[in-house]
Amino acid sequence: MADPRFYRSAGPFTLSVLAKIAGADLVGDGVRQIVDVAPLSAAGPENISFLDNPAYTDAFVSSRAGACIVGSNLKAKAPEGMALLVAHDAYKAYALIARAFYPDPAPSAGVAPGAHVDPSAKIGAGTEVAPGAVIGAGAEIGAHCRIGANAVIGPGVKIGTGCDIAPLVSIRFAIIGDHVHIYAGARIGEDGFGYASDATGHTHIPQVGRVLIGNGVEIGANTTIDRGSGPDTVIGDGCIIDNLVQIGHNVRLGRGCVIVSQVGISGSTTLGDFVIIGGQVGVAGHLTLGQGVRVGAQSGVISNVPPGETLLGSPAVPHKQFWRQVAALKALATGKKNG
Repeated sequence: MADPRFYRSAGPFTLSVLAKIAGADLVGDGVRQIVDVAPLSAAGPENISFLDNPAYTDAFVSSRAGACIVGSNLKAKAPEGMALLVAHDAYKAYALIARAFYPDPAPSAGVAPGAHVDPSAKIGAGTEVAPGAVIGAGAEIGAHCRIGANAVIGPGVKIGTGCDIAPLVSIRFAIIGDHVHIYAGARIGEDGFGYASDATGHTHIPQVGRVLIGNGVEIGANTTIDRGSGPDTVIGDGCIIDNLVQIGHNVRLGRGCVIVSQVGISGSTTLGDFVIIGGQVGVAGHLTLGQGVRVGAQSGVISNVPPGETLLGSPAVPHKQFWRQVAALKALATGKKNG
C-alpha cells in the first residue's frame, strides 16, 4: 500500500474493469473488488500484483494476493483462489493498472501568489503556476500544464499542452512539445560548451541555437541539455532521459531513445531512432549512432556505429568482439589457452 501522505489511490476497481484497462484475459470473478496494487510478498486478498520474471515464481506460489497479472506460461502455478489477469506482456499490463490506481494529479489551475508572470506571457487554460515560478516576456505555456515552484521559464520559450515542469527547473531558448515531463532541477537551453582556444586562452563562441523537444519526452532530475551553437539541439518524440545526463550542443536524438543516468553525449553527435545507452556511457562528438544501436554501461564510444549494433567496453566495440577480448585477457592472466 502506497503511503497516503504522498499518494492518493483512485481505487477500488473491479477485476473486469482492470482486465479491460490492461487488455488481459480474466480468469476469476469479474465483480471482485481490488483496492490497490502491491508486491507479491506483501499483497493481501484485496490487492493485485504481477509476475513477469520466473525468478519470483516461489513468491507467486506463496502469495496471498487476491489477483495477479501473469503471462500464459506461468498461470498454471497460481495458488488456489487467486484470480488471474493473463497478459501477453505482464509488466506493461501492470504499468497500465498501476497508472489507473495512481494517475497523475490534475493541475490546480491558476497563478499562485508569489509567482511572477510577465504581462506579455501567455498561459493556457487550466495551467497551474506554483509560488516562486518566473515566466518571462513572450513565453507561451499551453493548456493544462503544471509549472513547479521556483521554476524559471525564459523569455520566448514555448511549451505545449499537458506538460509537467517540476520545481527548480530552468528552461531557456527552447520550444517544447506536448505531454513533456521535466523533473526537478533540470537545466534546458543553457550555453553549449563552445570555445576557440589558442596560446592566448579560450574565446567563447556565442551559442545562438535552440533546444527543440518533441512530444511525450521525459527528462530526469538534474539533467542538462545545452542549446545549439547555431544548429539546434533536438530531442525526438518519446525519448526517455534519466537523471544526471549531459547532452551537448547540436546533439540530435531520434524518436524513442533511452538514455540512462550519468551519460554524457558530446556536441554535434546524432542518435537514430530507438537508440539505448546504458549508465555512465561517454559518447564523443561529431558521431552518428544508427537506428536501434545499444551501448552497454560504462562504455566509451569514439567512432560511428552502424544501425542495430550492440557495443560494450571502452573504447566500445561490438559485443561479440568485447567478450572475445575478455576471454583472451582471462587466458593471458591465468596462463590457460582459450578454448
